[in-house]
Amino acid sequence: MRTEVVMPQMGESVTEGTVTQWLKEPGDYVERDEPLFEITTDKVDAEVPSPQEGVLVERLVEIGQTVEINTVVAILDQEAEEGDVAAAGDSSADKAPSEPVAPTSGGAADAAVASAAASKSTASSTTAAPSNGEFPSRAELRRTRSTPLVRRIAADHDIDDLSAIPGSGLSGRVTKTDIMAFIESGQHRRPSPTNGRASAEPRQHRAPSVDVGDRDRVEPMGPQRAAISEHMMMSRATSAHAHTIHEIDFSNVVAARQKLRDEFADRGVKLTYTAFMIKALADALRAYPVVNASVDGDDLIYRADINVGVAVALEGSLIVPVVKNADELNLLGIARRVGDLAERARNKRLDPGEVSGGTFTLSNHGIFGPEFGVPIINQPQTAIVSTGAIKKRVVVDQQTDAIMVRPTAIFCMSFDHRSIDGATADRFLAHVRQTLQQWE
Repeated sequence: MRTEVVMPQMGESVTEGTVTQWLKEPGDYVERDEPLFEITTDKVDAEVPSPQEGVLVERLVEIGQTVEINTVVAILDQEAEEGDVAAAGDSSADKAPSEPVAPTSGGAADAAVASAAASKSTASSTTAAPSNGEFPSRAELRRTRSTPLVRRIAADHDIDDLSAIPGSGLSGRVTKTDIMAFIESGQHRRPSPTNGRASAEPRQHRAPSVDVGDRDRVEPMGPQRAAISEHMMMSRATSAHAHTIHEIDFSNVVAARQKLRDEFADRGVKLTYTAFMIKALADALRAYPVVNASVDGDDLIYRADINVGVAVALEGSLIVPVVKNADELNLLGIARRVGDLAERARNKRLDPGEVSGGTFTLSNHGIFGPEFGVPIINQPQTAIVSTGAIKKRVVVDQQTDAIMVRPTAIFCMSFDHRSIDGATADRFLAHVRQTLQQWE
């Protein structure tokens, strides 16, 4: 019996992944849940475990190749002997990836994702002349040298042919930056006559070329950094970013942490300020459900679950594991969950479900010492909070005019102004501030 190993979906908005390393060679025996290969996406850099035991008989995707989720990347054979490989051998170097299929162990949601992916998939990343002599359709041309994200943007802007767009990606691939520059230049619009005269040529807005000096070092972006770049550009182009900034007194939280730290440590849990922040955010999200929503065209989708993503810094990158149903957890439960997710994130041991399903994101910059940061919304969410370092600052009591020194932190909330008004955003952060300042 054979098992197809597919590219997993490592995040709700992730549509593809790049194989960065194979951990097993064709003919090797693989245990169930044993790491089989490593991938990178715009959300995660992780090892993918084997879904079944067996002998790896085929690798269908080579290192550095990017494929859509649910694409078959390898074949395991439960009846083969160790050392056996498929008759065709290791086909990663000369064989295109298979069509995306639903994993055999997936549920209805996985099948739906696989069906959607299959409808957009292609057999190859390059255009070949069809055997029947017909030319490719415009939809097929859109797939040429592009990612699913780029093709989606092209369809939204009625761009039928990507071949006119110079690609700056690997092997001339059209990236998010390329197509956004093409759209901003106005070249995608069909010319319309005005009083019998041709319209003026639209001005092009492209990033200036960089003069590389003799002593400069040029390195291509890694797959994950390039994916993050595309995801952030897409978020800027999607949401109407607006911001609000609040300073929060952490005196009571500092005292509570000092009091509870040893008790939590006896239970094997490290109590950090992040746990307090997540608890306060979860309570505010329950009070203001529009902040825990997503925009889908002209519809607002109010999320039933409150799942708070927590940005974790990695060497040269980041990942956002998700604390699911944070509103149902007490401070101890949140602290234990955050510690576990952070540790496994740094060791590349997160499961796909642990980096997907987020409805709101917290980016805590405090450990690096900044006053605050202005974050970019993590699509398809509509809000994110970035926190600065907790520092002793001079503050003035607004009722007594007394000058005091207090430990405070500055919170910056970026929100999608399409669905969240400024007053709502301020009330939301005021709720968070009140919870933290009155912590008992």
